[in-house]
Amino acid sequence: MAISKAEDAMLEPQLDKIRHVKYWTRCIKTLLPHQYTSNDSNRMYLAFFIVSALDLLDALDAASNEEERQGYINWVYRCQHPDGGFRMWPGTDLGARSNPENAQWDPANIPATYFALSILLILKDDFKRVNYEATLAWLPKMQRPDGSFGETLVNGRVEGGQDPRFGYCATGIRFMLRGSSTGDLSVNGRTIPDVDLDAFVRCVRVAEAYEGGIADAPFHEPHAGYTFCSLGALAFIGRLSTKGSIDETPPTAPCDPGAVVSWLVHRQTELTDPDAGVDSEFTAPQDMDDVRELENGKTSGAQHDGTVPAHQDPVGTTAISIFDLLVDGAGMNGRINKVADTCYGFWSGASLHIMQQPKLYDQEAIRRYLIGKTQHPVLGGHGKFPGDLPDLLHSYLGLAALSLAGCGEIKAVDARMCLSKDACARLPAIWQSFTAGR
Repeated sequence: MAISKAEDAMLEPQLDKIRHVKYWTRCIKTLLPHQYTSNDSNRMYLAFFIVSALDLLDALDAASNEEERQGYINWVYRCQHPDGGFRMWPGTDLGARSNPENAQWDPANIPATYFALSILLILKDDFKRVNYEATLAWLPKMQRPDGSFGETLVNGRVEGGQDPRFGYCATGIRFMLRGSSTGDLSVNGRTIPDVDLDAFVRCVRVAEAYEGGIADAPFHEPHAGYTFCSLGALAFIGRLSTKGSIDETPPTAPCDPGAVVSWLVHRQTELTDPDAGVDSEFTAPQDMDDVRELENGKTSGAQHDGTVPAHQDPVGTTAISIFDLLVDGAGMNGRINKVADTCYGFWSGASLHIMQQPKLYDQEAIRRYLIGKTQHPVLGGHGKFPGDLPDLLHSYLGLAALSLAGCGEIKAVDARMCLSKDACARLPAIWQSFTAGR
């Protein structure tokens, strides 16, 4: 039975901001559920999700007082490593017992450092306790000859994967500490080398897939998370190519921006049930000509003439919530032939924002998906899939994706940094202070 426009308006899901604030306030004020015990050594990124989520909801001041926020700042600095960078938690700090033999058990961590600086930025810290000299000198040591970055430095060896998550965090650290400047720095009379930007760009180029996305390594399947990290990192270092031909002096990426945009547009999908079929009435664009028509505004309406996203066949679909039947929302997936997932609303959506094509995905549809399908109606927060309990990662990225999709109840988000624009706006003053003091 068809639903009238009036009935459709009545079914428009609404962001339950009060429940979201309560969810995140519980996270910052009480112990996390026992399922997070195994992540005890990753507290820094959990802290980032909580603090940044409250910031996006404009509820950080209401959820904590000034003394508590100063305590959060002090805890972050408690995790600062004496050799540069930050730890994920203070549990590996051996204090007076530290020596060269046990240093391998207490390395600084690239993602932890990005999250730590981000938390300090959100909490309006002035970075004056950040060990700029040691951290900037540590970054080049974290880069491999092929241009990739690792997670930790243990006994002089770069450890961790070679995928762009670490490149994103490394270039983000560099951006927060020195802005868009390039080349070696002189700090307190000491010359600190820059990371090899050209090598990093080459590292991204070789991971570009033939269908347009970016993978973790050459000849691997492209993935929206890796695509976001690659594009965000390129934006941090001023080497992002968004249209036309790429540059070689200095090198930029991706090599085919249009193909990347096309692949990202195809990530929007109504599919939520992996066992259901696809409604053949709707089809996705088959080539770049269709995408170029979208770019040039030749299609009518926000729905892009029904070409994106694909719709799920209602026959055989197991709906978990009433909105799976009544809300015509469309989320994002991370790979071809996968169902929608809350977090990819950010990874894929933010990537389109970074590529300066935010109008090429259906923002209304993704709002309806995130609010009507994966927002938890009782606890607040977001689950991974419709009906799932909320968790920190999906709850945070759900808010960030909603902000980018035009939800006015959430602070504006900087797609590149995954932080509020309010927090990012404090960086120029920090850069100026660093430049004046070195």
